[in-house]
Amino acid sequence: MTYSSSLPGLRHLWVERLLEQHPDTLTELVDGLGSPLHLLCPQVFHANVEAFQHSFTQAQVRGSLLFAKKANKANCFIQACAQCAIGVDVASVGELQKALAGGVAGSDIGVSGPRKSDQLLGLSLSHQCLLAVDSLEELLRIQQLAQSLRQRAHLLLRYCPSNQPHSRFGLNARECDQALVFCRQHATNLDLQGFSFHLGGYDTEQRAQVASHLIDLCLASELDNCRTVNLGGGFAVRYVDPAQWQAFMAEDCVERYHSAKGFAGFYPYGAPRAGAEALDDILATPVSPGLSLAQKVIEYGVQLLIEPGRALLDQAGISVFRVQGVKDRSASDGYALVTVQGSSFNLSEQWFNSEFLPDPLLLPATPRPRSPFVACIGGATCLESDMLTWRKVAFDYPVQAGDLLIYLNTAGYQMDSNESSFHEAPLPHKVVLELRNRHLRWKLDSLA
Repeated sequence: MTYSSSLPGLRHLWVERLLEQHPDTLTELVDGLGSPLHLLCPQVFHANVEAFQHSFTQAQVRGSLLFAKKANKANCFIQACAQCAIGVDVASVGELQKALAGGVAGSDIGVSGPRKSDQLLGLSLSHQCLLAVDSLEELLRIQQLAQSLRQRAHLLLRYCPSNQPHSRFGLNARECDQALVFCRQHATNLDLQGFSFHLGGYDTEQRAQVASHLIDLCLASELDNCRTVNLGGGFAVRYVDPAQWQAFMAEDCVERYHSAKGFAGFYPYGAPRAGAEALDDILATPVSPGLSLAQKVIEYGVQLLIEPGRALLDQAGISVFRVQGVKDRSASDGYALVTVQGSSFNLSEQWFNSEFLPDPLLLPATPRPRSPFVACIGGATCLESDMLTWRKVAFDYPVQAGDLLIYLNTAGYQMDSNESSFHEAPLPHKVVLELRNRHLRWKLDSLA
């Protein structure tokens, strides 16, 4: 018995138009630029920004966005940030330089991450970036560096919630108290603007409660400018229909996967409340009797920051792989093993011991009769573990060499978080697309 399954990914209109109106162009792009090929649509990024901004406006809350740069390396999304007048969250010198070069003002850039290098701190101070302080030692280094550079550092204290006692990031309650005293003592060089936090998972109520606590810390800080709370990221993305997701998970078993592969957990691909909807829920959460988080923010004149990465990239990119060969074991094992030109380094979920579950789409290179075909998808490396899709996927047509397999909605973390030139393979190209009516324009992101 073959335990195949289907989990169709949600398709944005631009993807539908690309597949229906420009399939030959898609094939030609892969012919000319190689496989895998990442296709990007910044227009969708713009729409996602507008959705988050609308949530703040509807709640009458002062709120700003910082795009989490680590979610995708493409130049076009940094340029989109500048065009949308939103900020960027960075955690390295390279990310900061790219944000500045893309037209984002230093004052709109947040700098996070643990134990930042002196080079990163110095560049951040020179451009008036907002620094998230991760430790007391780092705070001292920032003060000394700001003094030597004759700069005033703009800071948030990264708060480590009490329910994350083993996190390696942030300041606990006692350390926050010490940091506040230090900031008051060195106000000439340190401008403490508020607090930030980052939570794992996607619990909106928990985020609202921590944000409420940090508003209280702002009010108790005795610093007039300390009125900002950064909620971080954690805004889920809906990749598949929620009802189909629930049905899929209810029947999931190791027999569905090549070599009975088991996984500890999956991303919530069918999130019932996603993107800006999750922000709506956070703002509407009661944080005290009769008072929502939004109402508390308004009452005390606080500004909120958020750092969506994946959520701003929702539906803004796809990844295309050419099929190199098919090992058809349907007669013996009930499914085939497909090898694509590329590897799971180009679909990063596998490297977190998990699976990117939405079905890949098959674009046949030649016409053929419709016939059910079950297959798993492997990469073109010598690693047994190099599988893009362990799951036995049910295709409507037989997969053949030369076909294209398209993974939907990969811009957020999937396409380049763990890209590698393993086996001397070149890093995949990124192509920026613009669809106007029935016209398609494209350019290499490296030339953007």
